[in-house]
Amino acid sequence: MAADPSGSLSIKRYIEHPKGSPTVLRLVIGAQLRRLRKECGIDLEAAAKAIRGSTAKVSRLERGQGACKERDVADLLTLYGVLDEEERADFLALTRRTSTRGWWHQYSDVLPNWFDRHIGLEEAAQLIRTYEVQFVPGLLQTEEYARTVVLLGHPRASAEENERRVRLRMERQELLGRPDAPRLWAVLDEGALRRRLGGPGVMRDQFRHLVEMAGRPNVTIQVAPFSISDLAAAGGPVTILRFPEPDLPDVVYLEQLTSALYLDKEEDVDHYLSIMDRLCAAAQTPARSLEFLTELLDELG
Repeated sequence: MAADPSGSLSIKRYIEHPKGSPTVLRLVIGAQLRRLRKECGIDLEAAAKAIRGSTAKVSRLERGQGACKERDVADLLTLYGVLDEEERADFLALTRRTSTRGWWHQYSDVLPNWFDRHIGLEEAAQLIRTYEVQFVPGLLQTEEYARTVVLLGHPRASAEENERRVRLRMERQELLGRPDAPRLWAVLDEGALRRRLGGPGVMRDQFRHLVEMAGRPNVTIQVAPFSISDLAAAGGPVTILRFPEPDLPDVVYLEQLTSALYLDKEEDVDHYLSIMDRLCAAAQTPARSLEFLTELLDELG
């Protein structure tokens, strides 16, 4: 039984209005292939046989985590009964675009492999929700604050390498000023604001920047004070990314010292969405958070 081709509209949208990093394009293709397979009632074993691989390979492809090879996609489309030449051409054209390199690959010498995917997801997100414990979120850092944080994390690196890390962080922030910018909803732990990194001058400029960013229509900032108990539930920094493509699941990003976890299973995402909702409900309102930031700025004179 051939699959319902209605999902090709999602593919067509990316062909006609090309937006999205290679990371997200792999997710789009994977989501469509998973939908087609399930509509046909084909199991992972049969799909794996069609592409001369393992079920793990098919799972990675469907989750946008593995290489997206044109031959594999073509063989799966045939297996799923997608024989229309135009539809197959759209799929394969999008597949070829997944091998392109994002702008951030120019920083590959200082970019950890585990962070590469995060930038790709960030580039195409519609909503970015983040809770930070130790630092101001990277998308909201000033250059001098970022320089201080980078030096803390890479004390043995050369000045040139750390400067490239700062430049990468500054370029990431440009997405917030684009016409199709995502919405950023950031919850900052009070401890991250009380920790005076780089000295009074650096923090003064950082607080001013946060006040300015909070005035943007696509940026919401809340402060989670020491007094609320829900902070412990997060266990550490959490970022949840949501995309305009309805077939794509939310992705939870959990950064660790030298690695990161990416979660997209429904039960995992729901768990962290619940935690984030509780944090936002318990944190100071955006208006009160803005007042708090202004008070911190006044304290520095």
